[in-house]
Amino acid sequence: GAEGSTLMSYFSKNQIQALKPKITFSTLRDLQCPVLKSNDLQGKPEESCSTEELFEWLGAVLNQASLDNKSSSFLSTYCCPEPNTVVEKAFLCTITGFIIPEKIVQLLEQLCCYFGEPKLAYWLTLTVHGFADSPVSWRESEHGFHKGGENLYNFVIFRNLDYWLQMAVGAHDDCPP
Repeated sequence: GAEGSTLMSYFSKNQIQALKPKITFSTLRDLQCPVLKSNDLQGKPEESCSTEELFEWLGAVLNQASLDNKSSSFLSTYCCPEPNTVVEKAFLCTITGFIIPEKIVQLLEQLCCYFGEPKLAYWLTLTVHGFADSPVSWRESEHGFHKGGENLYNFVIFRNLDYWLQMAVGAHDDCPP
């Protein structure tokens, strides 16, 4: 009706355009990484780290927190879980914007190509998170903001193409199926 045409003219007058996703790349040098085994979700002392330890470590890396447990740091005294290994170079790519599920599938497929020659990586991750104050979540429920607005999932893909899928939602949200 009239409302729709008024809105359309407003948007066209103000030249509202779909925002292109913003892409940033960074290289992390000499990064301490947890040792993971695809068939060991719980981890084993001195052999591999658990999914929870990985998730916590990933949060620290993505937030660029120090991993060396310095007592002088006011921000973080976190340290990488044991066992860990130092990776000379790790690549971090962040894409910010409205990204449709088909594009996420494409990204996953492209990331899996990284395991071709030369086989440098043992595993890689893809984290997808919604805005903390997004109105929707999984299933038919509204997204409950309440405290942190958690709303994300994370793929950990291994060289043999096994994968882990981790999900985090707020306490008042429905879990995905």
